[in-house]
Amino acid sequence: DFLSISLARGFVQLRYNLGDRTVILQTLQKVSANGSTWHSLKAGRVGNEGYLNLDGISIARRASPGMNALDTHTDFFVGGVSSLNLVNSMAVENDPTGFTGCIREIVINNRVLPLTVNDAKGGANVGDCDGTACGYAVCKHNGTCKVENTGFSCSCPQEWTGSTCEQSVLCSQSRCGPQALCVPQPASFSYTCLCALGWAGRYCNSKITFFIAEFVGNSYIKYTDPYYAARDLQHSRISLNFTTNQTEGLVLWMGKGEDEDNDFLAIGLTNGTLKVVINLGERISVPLIHSEYLSCSCGRWHFVTVVQNQTCIKVYLDEELILFEDIDPHRKYTALNYGGICYFGGFETGRKVHIVTAGLFQKEFIGKIKDVVLFQDSKKVQLMKGEGYNVYSGN
Repeated sequence: DFLSISLARGFVQLRYNLGDRTVILQTLQKVSANGSTWHSLKAGRVGNEGYLNLDGISIARRASPGMNALDTHTDFFVGGVSSLNLVNSMAVENDPTGFTGCIREIVINNRVLPLTVNDAKGGANVGDCDGTACGYAVCKHNGTCKVENTGFSCSCPQEWTGSTCEQSVLCSQSRCGPQALCVPQPASFSYTCLCALGWAGRYCNSKITFFIAEFVGNSYIKYTDPYYAARDLQHSRISLNFTTNQTEGLVLWMGKGEDEDNDFLAIGLTNGTLKVVINLGERISVPLIHSEYLSCSCGRWHFVTVVQNQTCIKVYLDEELILFEDIDPHRKYTALNYGGICYFGGFETGRKVHIVTAGLFQKEFIGKIKDVVLFQDSKKVQLMKGEGYNVYSGN
């Protein structure tokens, strides 16, 4: 499998092969050859339907029967590859050559790809395209960059400050503790403090411990499973207790949650009813909802256990089996490759639940979680050993 974006005779081409055939899309117009004009390019695919947009002019290739997942599991190359003979002959129109020009602001699956020396895994013969200390967008929030003898300086809009306009003036004199995030509130010309895990108080300066985690809506815990490498991923299990009086919310997301190809197992609420969703591969998300209405937003504690035995899924609510389904009798994908990551209550600050989950769940969790057990471990997960913000003691 491969996906490539290249120049051919002045046109931009998108080529991809999902395992059965190579699809080729080409822009309607050529790119400028004067070396000073920047172009905006958007390219990608949904299943096996591709799209290509150059400076606002789009073309698309309709989907047809066939494979619809890109399975590469390789490094991501920009501008060239380590050895040109590694390039698939169908990935480019002619003999492969490295790109000559400038590239900036790459976004892959809604994630910015930092083009810096420290962020890249490797590379060769790449220089600064701007040629000055200002570079591209070094001044944040529409700040103006000026080249100085010692480097650069930024002239910031009135609501931003700092060497690169990275800090809100509302937070420049904040009383938030060192383990907190300051969030500006322009409407009230003030700020709020988001407390790191283990801290509480208006300014996050009170140390706390807890066994019951309380989530208030813009909260999350990200826990990394230390035993992931030794897990049998064809036989997964997770159990926990939760309580809430809300009808919507993501309780657990067992998976990396980075892009559409990540495996996951999720537990949450939809219309007050328990909802479990699992994806073992090829972006096939199978939602499981109890057919008989049973409210889980009554404010009482509920005990949930989800067991995955290859493609057979069992869901227990308050020790009663409420769901039992084989999501793929053909056993094409049988392992939950969740990457050792578990999210509780939501995702990192700025990442909305309805976006990360592609609409499977609508809101962050408001309520309490306790007694989390992974697989058949004899000890409960110590949630305080994770990372997160705005989680308080529900003891």
